[in-house]
Amino acid sequence: MRHFLAAVAACALLSSAAIAQTMPAENGPQNPAVKSMHENNSATPVQGANSFTKAQAKSAIEAKGYTHVVKLKKDNQGVWRGTATKDGSAGPVSVDYQGNVN
Repeated sequence: MRHFLAAVAACALLSSAAIAQTMPAENGPQNPAVKSMHENNSATPVQGANSFTKAQAKSAIEAKGYTHVVKLKKDNQGVWRGTATKDGSAGPVSVDYQGNVN
């Protein structure tokens, strides 16, 4: 009986491996959670461990069309916050650990 169960288990393992090998590969990145550097992943800042330096955070904000980025400070949620100007209006701006600029 033990040999029979071992044989059944081996057949199941081999057939599942064969099925996995016949699956077609996906073409290109299919993860909608990760967007390009120029697209926000979130409409609001996402808290988390932020490894951006102040200069990197400022560059990310400026890459979104903001100017006069000042008073950047990382808060206790890991979000860089400051003030910047865009389209002639000054206001609050932030960049989170994912690079989302809001």
